[in-house]
Formats: sequence, structure tokens, C-alpha cells
Amino acid sequence: MKRIVLVSGTSNPVLSKRISEFLDVALVDPQVHKFANGEIFCEIEKNVRGADVFVIQSTIRPVNDAVMELLIIIDALKRASASTITAVVPHFGYARQDRKASPRTPITAKLVSDLITSAGATRVITMDLHAGQIQGFFNIPFDNIFASPILLKYIKEEINMENLVCVSPDAGGMERVRHFAKKLKLDIAMIDKRRTDKNVAKAMNIVGDVEGKDCIIIDDMIDTAGTLVEGAKALKANGANKIYSCATHPVFSDPALDRLEASEELDKIIVTDTIPLTARGKEIEKIKVLSTAELLAKAIHRTFNNDSVSSLFI
Repeated sequence: MKRIVLVSGTSNPVLSKRISEFLDVALVDPQVHKFANGEIFCEIEKNVRGADVFVIQSTIRPVNDAVMELLIIIDALKRASASTITAVVPHFGYARQDRKASPRTPITAKLVSDLITSAGATRVITMDLHAGQIQGFFNIPFDNIFASPILLKYIKEEINMENLVCVSPDAGGMERVRHFAKKLKLDIAMIDKRRTDKNVAKAMNIVGDVEGKDCIIIDDMIDTAGTLVEGAKALKANGANKIYSCATHPVFSDPALDRLEASEELDKIIVTDTIPLTARGKEIEKIKVLSTAELLAKAIHRTFNNDSVSSLFI
């Protein structure tokens, strides 16, 4: 008889608990601690022999610790004779290093994918992967879940769409913005961005009509918020009214929270809980967090029952 086991890493315990509540499955918290020299130790205190195990672990800061913890938990489960091991990684770290952008640089997303597979994972579920081609780095089944149903529902219910335009922060995000605009039946615009250094962006021009309109900037993540804040300034300079931001992953590396709080142009920042907010982040009223727990729980349930996952979005 098939048996499901949910194992929570330490990166996002609140999300793990919500997923377990939706599935009505008890959550296993492995004993994870560090030795004095920083090595990570893990012990699974429940019998998982022959079970279909789902490990929930976001790669949050410090990313390397989160990745190593995931690998160690997977290895422990493999050696405990779990039947299948699915790595549920709401935010997949290193996804921005998906190609050689210059000579003598690594493709770290490929390295991480190899490590997860070698550790013993038999499937991966993630959400809004930064670069879709990373799915091809894996030789095991890979499901990229989209947060768009959650974000679209909030936009339709909470934001006045009569005068709204969907805005891409750069050319690379146009496919995502087209998807949102099609579902919402809205026009689109784009910010012509020039990146002067890593994590440093300068918005230059606006492609499209935003004068006298409300704008929602749609992206997959907010890291240092430099791109977002510069984009909001450019939209305001071109006559935009209210400006919203919508992104799946609130990475919020320093000085993101300072920038978002100080920005007079941004009215609301809509994100999900794939990465938990810090105490400081929770204090900023303009940041709205939507839960992905139900969507991820449905994906886990369908995977366990060998049902279609893609039908969640069709």
C-alpha cells in the first residue's frame, strides 16, 4: 500500500506546516543541527521504508547551507530505503547561473541539479523557475509549478483593472507579462533596462503607453530591488499613476527592504511565501504576502496519486 511522508527542512517551516495541513498528513521534522565546525547533521526519526517522501526545502539565505541541508536530508532518506524522494523546492537557488555568460564561468544551476540527482532525489517540484531550460539539466522528472493562479486571483479581486497596464521590468520577462496580460485582458509595456554591474540596474526608457494609467510590474523575483525601484521611477516620470509590483520570490537581499520602504513610487508589493519574510519585512505595510501552500499541496497530492500536475494551470 502506498504511503506518503512529508519531511520539512529548516528553511521555511511555516509553509511546510501549511502544506501538511492542506494534505492532512503529519509533518516529519528531521533532527538537523550543526557541529562546531559548521558541518550539518541530519537524522530522520520516523520509519520511511517503502514510503513516497516529499522533502520541502526552499533555498533561502544562507543559500549554501539550505542546499547542503537538502542534499543531506535526501541522502538520509535514500539510505533509510524510501521508495521515492521528491525534492519540493519552492524557490530554486542558483537558477540565475544557467549559462556561460562570459569565459571561464560555471553553469552552477547544472551543478546543483547534478548534486540533487546524485543525492538520491527521484523527482523535483519547484515554483516559477527563473530559467525554464534548467528543467533540461535534470535526468529525473521535473515539475515547474506556476504561482500565476494565486497572483492573478489577488489582482482580480483587490486591484482596480479599469486603467491597469502590465509592465515587464526587462525584455527577458516579456513572456511572463504576456501570460498575465492575456489572462487579465490588459495592455502591456516594457522597461528598457541596462545592467551596469551584478545586482545594479539602470532603467532607461519605457516601451508602451503608461501615461495616466496604473501599472503593475511583474517579475519572478525581487532580489536587491534596484531594478524594481528604478523601473517605478521611470514609470512615474512617464506619467504613470499608481504603481504595483508582483513577484513570486521575495529574495530581498540587502538593501532591498530599505529601498522598498523608502520608495514613494511603489504603492504595493505583492509576493508569495516561497521565501519567508524577515521580521523587518513583515513590518513594511506595503508588502503583501500570498500563500502558495494550497497550490503546492495539490501538486504533491497529484504527484503521489500519479495524476496530472499541469492540469492545475489549464
